[in-house]
Amino acid sequence: MSKRHAMIIAVGMLASASALAQTETIGQAGPRPATAAGTVPAAANPAHAAAPKTAAPASASTAESRSAAALALTHEPTYDEGSAQRIKDAALSYSDLAVRGGWPAIPVDAKFAPGAQGANDDLLRKRLIVSGDLAADRASGAFDQDLADAVKRFQARHGLAPTGTMTPRTIAAMNVPVQTRIRQLEASLQRLENMNFGFGQRYVVVNIPAAFAEAVENDVVVRRYRVIVGKTEKPSPTLTAQISSVVLNPTWTVPSSIAKTEISAHMRKDPTYLSRMHMEVLDAHDNPIDPNSVDWSGTHTPNFTVRQHNGTFNALGAVKIDMPNSYSVYMHDTNQRNLFSDDYRFDSHGCSRVDNVRDLAAWLLKDQPKWSRAAIDAEIASGQHLDVAMVKKVPVAWIYLTAWMTKDQTVQFRNDVYSQDEQLLEATAEEAAFFSNAGSHPLTAHMTR
Repeated sequence: MSKRHAMIIAVGMLASASALAQTETIGQAGPRPATAAGTVPAAANPAHAAAPKTAAPASASTAESRSAAALALTHEPTYDEGSAQRIKDAALSYSDLAVRGGWPAIPVDAKFAPGAQGANDDLLRKRLIVSGDLAADRASGAFDQDLADAVKRFQARHGLAPTGTMTPRTIAAMNVPVQTRIRQLEASLQRLENMNFGFGQRYVVVNIPAAFAEAVENDVVVRRYRVIVGKTEKPSPTLTAQISSVVLNPTWTVPSSIAKTEISAHMRKDPTYLSRMHMEVLDAHDNPIDPNSVDWSGTHTPNFTVRQHNGTFNALGAVKIDMPNSYSVYMHDTNQRNLFSDDYRFDSHGCSRVDNVRDLAAWLLKDQPKWSRAAIDAEIASGQHLDVAMVKKVPVAWIYLTAWMTKDQTVQFRNDVYSQDEQLLEATAEEAAFFSNAGSHPLTAHMTR
């Protein structure tokens, strides 16, 4: 498998230059997939596609408006049964683009003013034409609406707010070399080919680098939510599991690692911390014990459990989505919902906090008429803890894709927040080198057969 992956880029680099159009061709905002012969079909004119709408002001942001805006971006799933093949096709077309020299860099101090002619406007147009975000017949001119719409398309494909304004982050994303984008596609392909996920009629996907969750039904995204995932020092894991229940008004059993470090540190500074946070200490049999009898030095693994009562103060908020897995992570609400308005949403201990999670809960439980959204809201308002088992479990996958192509042939890129792409590719290169050397050695040749 590793050797075949290593050949993907080589095949693309050796593809005939005449097989590709003069610009990188796209469906809406990315290269179209290569055919079996390695060529790329003619593209639709990207100028015919509507540019993404500018995000609403933060003051108007609500859970419902944020999830509606996220869904409006596209109904194409980030992850489906054809994702690996499409990523492979995108890697080939980007490799062919690399043969042609990639795209030009935009000066980091370049200034762009809508409606006015700037020194770097034509360079920006060339950059966007090469990536397929701007039609080829728009190669010169001032910063007009066509150019602003092209910038919006580029921003949407790279997880940036589609404002149409050339921000420093937009310039930085434009200046990422095509070779880096190829490596992102290659790393994403390897991850998917190593996954074994049972797609169902309904399933849920969390793409960690994008910090979004998707509810997919009949191969269409019907819900999309902002999520808060793990910090860089406490990354969320990649996994596949089954959503087994929806817990309303959950309690929170604090992981022992957090109890040992953060809770202990708080208790050393303030002995009233637990009571203020509506937490109790339990022994191995779930019996309450006196916090004053506990060693809060943090030097030993806790031989006790800290649990937070349910309520508006609870760290899990009003909803927990249970999905048993070896990492003991799950999806849940939060009592810090203001964090969902942030663009940078890598702030958890590994679990996934979901914006508008009550809407997701209603979708998960829609096969149980008793649990309408109104019924869920009423039960939460009662304050009673309730575990609602799923009649039919829903598959869920947490994936780590920094590059992918959807069925409408839009290629998306996100930052490698956990710096995992290069680690994966380096490990694969070492594995390939090992088996290459093993194949020529009489003692290890059998390992490559």
